[in-house]
Amino acid sequence: MSVYIKEYEDSYLKETMNIWNEVVEEGIAFPQQHTLDETSASLFFKEQTYTGIALDDSTDTVVGMYILHPNNIGRCGHIANASFAVRSDKRGFHVGEKLVSDCLKEAKSKGFKIMQFNAVVDSNIHARHLYERLGFQEVGVISEGFLMKDGHYENIHVMYKKL
Repeated sequence: MSVYIKEYEDSYLKETMNIWNEVVEEGIAFPQQHTLDETSASLFFKEQTYTGIALDDSTDTVVGMYILHPNNIGRCGHIANASFAVRSDKRGFHVGEKLVSDCLKEAKSKGFKIMQFNAVVDSNIHARHLYERLGFQEVGVISEGFLMKDGHYENIHVMYKKL
């Protein structure tokens, strides 16, 4: 499967929202506990510094997405944060790697100097390995920092990369 990344447009709202909601409903990666409806999704994707979508080159369907935004404000506003989601039936095809790589370029072009991930869930080993391969360093581990959907708490990793 060949994919390309482009900036989010409302014409892709339902597909992008469904991918985001799929990860929220899985309850093992995103901190959100509630899914988006079309109104809240449109606003959410537009209020980010950048929302990127991965499209399957042969079908022009959305197979993944990311949101990019400041991790903090003021004197820490140069640090970016991002979240990534890949449609479950398209995982394992390196879509995530393309999303993260594109996000790093976009973050730098938007003036960010650092990318920081605040809560990479311990069991999300594929994401952790990808981030390490792309040059992220682990700052530390927050013990039992993430409430999994099944009710148990799991460690989270704080990771960063200079852009």
